[in-house]
Amino acid sequence: MWYVIYAEDIEDSLALRMEARPAHLERISALVDEGRILVAGPTPAIDSEDPAEAGFSGSLIVAQFESLLDAKVWADADPYVTAGVFKSVTVKPFKKVLP
Repeated sequence: MWYVIYAEDIEDSLALRMEARPAHLERISALVDEGRILVAGPTPAIDSEDPAEAGFSGSLIVAQFESLLDAKVWADADPYVTAGVFKSVTVKPFKKVLP
């Protein structure tokens, strides 16, 4: 089943994000290689494709897992979580309808 992982950043998270980014992307790349990612990316802190120093306000991942528990365990082990980038992480089941 698909699951939405939505995380909100702490204030001024950019430096922490950049430090943890290689490990974060490595974990997501593994899901991509397994064909388990529908969409993934950060949410810019401002209305811009390249927010530069404004950074990001959070992240969104829609990925396949065996269960809600598996999705939560995966999300809790994300390098952004362990680095303190996120102030909150929400994981919910997702039903893809379109396209």
